[in-house]
Amino acid sequence: MSGSIPVLREIRGVLQDDPSSERRWFHDDYFDLFVRETGDELVAFELCYSIHSNERALVWRRGQGYFHDGGTSGPEDFIGARLAPGDPLEADPIIARFELAAGRLPEALRRALNARLHEFALQNAEGSARRTRFRRADWQRTGGEQQEDLDRIR
Repeated sequence: MSGSIPVLREIRGVLQDDPSSERRWFHDDYFDLFVRETGDELVAFELCYSIHSNERALVWRRGQGYFHDGGTSGPEDFIGARLAPGDPLEADPIIARFELAAGRLPEALRRALNARLHEFALQNAEGSARRTRFRRADWQRTGGEQQEDLDRIR
């Protein structure tokens, strides 16, 4: 490894399907972050992690709350699992990795995401999953034909 810290880069040209909000996509080699914003306000996000192996996602929607999507095959393999009461958020390796990768996100978005991650970690240390396998929406796929679309928008 070159020693550089991977950072989330914004993927431009994301399909917009709701005129009342903006959909954004940020990516690095470990995370995909999909957000919906109304103005500067975060209204939903999917933080997909471990994207090349056993992909999982923490999903939050305003008014609906959280769910964790994807397997929980081991006690430490999902976001927030290694946090004990009183631990700082950065004690969890997935959250710590996200903190580093998110360093160049817009400040308001980064603060909103940090607040949601903190809230989730404090209330849901068990990490119960809604589905055992994470499934991306069609517009979120990056394999096969979808890779060509991704290459065109970079």
